[in-house]
Amino acid sequence: MAILDILNYPEKSLLKPSVPVESIDDEIKELVKNMGETMFDAPGVGLAAPQVGVNKRIIVYDTHADDPDFQGKKTEFTALINPEIVEASGSITSEGEGCLSVVDFTADVKRYENVTVTALDIDGNPVKMETSGIIAVIMQHEIDHLDGILFIDRISVLKRAMYKKKIKKQIKQS
Repeated sequence: MAILDILNYPEKSLLKPSVPVESIDDEIKELVKNMGETMFDAPGVGLAAPQVGVNKRIIVYDTHADDPDFQGKKTEFTALINPEIVEASGSITSEGEGCLSVVDFTADVKRYENVTVTALDIDGNPVKMETSGIIAVIMQHEIDHLDGILFIDRISVLKRAMYKKKIKKQIKQS
């Protein structure tokens, strides 16, 4: 396994929709393992393939992200291939949401409280998950990545403009 480079905003490829995975072969399985290792190394609770420069509909997430007994521990991750949100309800504010590709910035983001996701597991079996709380937020955040959407696209225009200005200044200085 290997730690992959995580792309950072304003990398343009992060804003492109991803293509579905046609078949789950050894290359995809190796990518998934590397994504899991990269996510825990970062450290994060979710990672989408576009964040590591692969334009495919694959996400991994910390299986125990909602369990306080496991927080901060690298335990196990789950991979979802071609995930889609098929139902959503309720409303919550994800407080201090951050992203491995949007460095040094967090914001409150309005999200659905409950989401139902369909996908394939790493063996190609159909999966249907009904999620709530932090796992629902992770699903929405990572699936947004697959659609070319960053969490900063879901915050106020003013906060987004301030972040973009900060990044432009950092790029100019380096």
